Amino acid sequence: MKHNRSIGARSSGLTYLDAFLPERVLHFFMPELPEVETIRRDLENKILGKKIVSVLVLAKKSVHYSANKFIKVLTSDRIEKINRRGKLLYCSFVKSDLFLLVHLKMTGQLIYRQKEKITAGGHSLGKIDFELPNKFTRVIIRFSDGSELFFNDLRRFGYLKLNTAEEKDKILQKSFGIEPLTSDFKYPAFVKLFEKRKTTIKALLLNQKLIAGIGNIYADETCFCAGVRPDRRVGKINEEEKKKIFKCIESVLKLSIKNRGTTFNSYVDCDGKVGGFVRLLKVYGREGEKCRRCSGVIKKIKAAGRGTHFCLNCQK
Repeated sequence: MKHNRSIGARSSGLTYLDAFLPERVLHFFMPELPEVETIRRDLENKILGKKIVSVLVLAKKSVHYSANKFIKVLTSDRIEKINRRGKLLYCSFVKSDLFLLVHLKMTGQLIYRQKEKITAGGHSLGKIDFELPNKFTRVIIRFSDGSELFFNDLRRFGYLKLNTAEEKDKILQKSFGIEPLTSDFKYPAFVKLFEKRKTTIKALLLNQKLIAGIGNIYADETCFCAGVRPDRRVGKINEEEKKKIFKCIESVLKLSIKNRGTTFNSYVDCDGKVGGFVRLLKVYGREGEKCRRCSGVIKKIKAAGRGTHFCLNCQK
């Protein structure tokens, strides 16, 4: 099956070539809070309540579980609810007491197909052939209406795994800090993260055990929004700058979710939607280009072990 790119391009005002413009900034990136939230919302509209009639596990490593038991639990059940914590999705079932945890890691993708229509999210699909299944398909879930959900993963770091409620709660409590855009994300709790830390602001923002959901893209964009260099030590950041960073985290993430995240897709889905935030990026992936605020030059360095982008003039 060949995907029709022209329909979505017309509806969104984009051309086919526009879809390929971000390719140079692709490489490998882990879907972050806005991308995973976009996937959650899309799947919630597509698969909730549908009976699962069959499950095919093509890579046992991807299910982190006995493949036979994984298949047995899912088959004939229905997904009741899809939740998200940071970059992790977790689904509850109508009959089973177990939870399905889904993490896309660096190269994971969830691709829903109903007849000739595709809705997809996750790592860039620009290099992936839309013939499904393909060589990157690890798990296929088929529903009673003939629709299918494909879990693709080039590097096989992502997973679908079953956990008890107790195991799931332990993972959520141990692995994730306060989450932006929730009632827990208050300024006093945010400021407390700076206490007695000698790391950089970039490293603090990337630490999932402190703040859930922010990755490389939105750490860079947040620092630009706040006018703070990402390699600054947290102990050197003043109160006014902390307030700016706090506000920018929420404003950047909200804007990205509104634009369906930075998915870098080279296609548009069956609803004519694309990951539009890539065209709103101020610094990420723009090394050597002019700053959109001051016309200075965007520089790329390494901070917190990651490629890091900032404006030499705007960020201090």
